[in-house]
Amino acid sequence: MLPVTKIATGFVVAFGALRFNGFDLLFNPIGWGLCASGLLELRRSADDPFGRAGSFAVAMACISLVATIPFGASDDQAVSFIANVIGIANTAGALITVWVSVDAVIRRIRPSGDLSRAALLDVLRWAVAVLGALSALAGYGYADLGLVVLIAWFSAIVALIAVLYRSASLPCFSPPREPVANPLPPGGLD
Repeated sequence: MLPVTKIATGFVVAFGALRFNGFDLLFNPIGWGLCASGLLELRRSADDPFGRAGSFAVAMACISLVATIPFGASDDQAVSFIANVIGIANTAGALITVWVSVDAVIRRIRPSGDLSRAALLDVLRWAVAVLGALSALAGYGYADLGLVVLIAWFSAIVALIAVLYRSASLPCFSPPREPVANPLPPGGLD
């Protein structure tokens, strides 16, 4: 599987929900782990944008694993507070991870000259981030935005994933070529 395909598939698993008897069959930590795998394959140096995005994806795998712990309905304020903090970290972390991951992809595409695809990815990451933040606020009762914002966010994430899948085979995402050792001695075959 190509690295960008892993990133896009990781987003599908992390943001998708396939429920069976109340259990989500698409386990979010696996999605973030798949995303991290693709990001780290594209890393070229320690301070590369893909390396930073990969660190965020690894952190999200851990946060989403903790978020799977059922806290249940509790009257204990400390348990309720911890559950809310984990929920906020999970939502905010997911949006930040999408942002830095797509930023790394854009930074790799832009120098190759595909400016329209880079611009489209930039618009889509803004849409995912802003609409996701608005949906999160609505989910916590800070805004009454209705179902329209959630549908718009879902459409933006689907479009973003589709563009990532279509971008996976671009030459700028192929692994760097290793230098070929010269099998001939320095003087040639004399």
